[in-house]
Amino acid sequence: MSRFLFVVPPLTGHINPAAAVAAELTARGHEVAWAGRPAIVERLVGERPRVYGCAGPDHLAGRPPQLRGVAALKFLWADFLGPLAEAMAPGVEAAIAAFGPDVVVADQQTVAGALVAERLGVPFATSSTTSAELTESMAGMPGVRSWLTGLLGELRQRIGDPAATHDPRFSPALTLAFTTPELTGPYTTPPTDLRFVGPALAARRSAAGDFPWQWLDLAPGTAAVLITLGTANTDAGGRFLAESVAAVRARTGQLRAVVCDPGGLLGAVPAGPDVLVRAELPQVALLERMAAVVCHAGHNTVTEALWHGVPLVVAPIRDDQPVVAAQVVGAGAGVRVKFARAGREQIGAALDAVVTEPGYRDAARRVRDAFRAAGGESAAAAHLEKLAAEAPVAGRAR
Repeated sequence: MSRFLFVVPPLTGHINPAAAVAAELTARGHEVAWAGRPAIVERLVGERPRVYGCAGPDHLAGRPPQLRGVAALKFLWADFLGPLAEAMAPGVEAAIAAFGPDVVVADQQTVAGALVAERLGVPFATSSTTSAELTESMAGMPGVRSWLTGLLGELRQRIGDPAATHDPRFSPALTLAFTTPELTGPYTTPPTDLRFVGPALAARRSAAGDFPWQWLDLAPGTAAVLITLGTANTDAGGRFLAESVAAVRARTGQLRAVVCDPGGLLGAVPAGPDVLVRAELPQVALLERMAAVVCHAGHNTVTEALWHGVPLVVAPIRDDQPVVAAQVVGAGAGVRVKFARAGREQIGAALDAVVTEPGYRDAARRVRDAFRAAGGESAAAAHLEKLAAEAPVAGRAR
């Protein structure tokens, strides 16, 4: 049996897919450990995981809510992901020394995993939790691409192997993409063994065990929709959430909504049979009952919805979300609205379209079928097993 060390950032959407793969590897008899922030890993993974603590923040903080586009991307790398890599590097190195992994599974944006592994000669795979990196999203921004290449190069000089030349976001040996071409459309990557495995949804934990499921049964024949902006946008979405609620309430008798509002941005929403507001939701289980999803085009929410064949209204905010939103529209599985400008009329019209026009649900189901055929966490585990079997044992400390 083999040992796998997962290196992850303090971001829910990046840990959840890795947790499903880790659970599958454990079920196959392998040993799994984690390098990251213990509190968030333990909360999401459960079952008392072996976690080697790394320095760094517990979440992405300090980014102005109004920051968008290139400015938001530069903030993400210069003020969060870059410093996170340097902060985590000593902990990752200590974890490799203590655990002796056969393979490091490095989150694509947690480049400390890749850079430390390459310096120590330990085989590593990339966990790509967003399909944005598989597109030429920076093709029209050569200055930004050059800036990011320079930032990654400087990190390599400090914590990686200065002689290496590959993009640390793509392992030369294996990149696991938690999507399929039916959603991404045409794709391109640096040299890597790219494997599309689809979403990995098993072992998903939820703190919303008290969800009032009976609420969904109160109005049979009324389409239920999920409205969520994910876990990393709680400071930016008050207006959009309020307009989405208004759009649903303008369609009482036709639509009703479950709204995720972890930041309490909506305040006291009047109770009623048409809108249910909760701080936490059992999202994957809930999607089985939804007719549509209104969201920020976060990769996890999008792929979870499409796994269930549910069409989307996407309102991207920043980071990878505009790319993922374009993929949803390109696949025919949803409608895009402008996050900063869309009001209840535009959101309502988009909901009318995806709920009533069969083409959107048909497209969502085509993506669903491709996702389910890709194998998810089982396929990912098999690829990692193959890498471990073929790779030289460089990190094992026994």
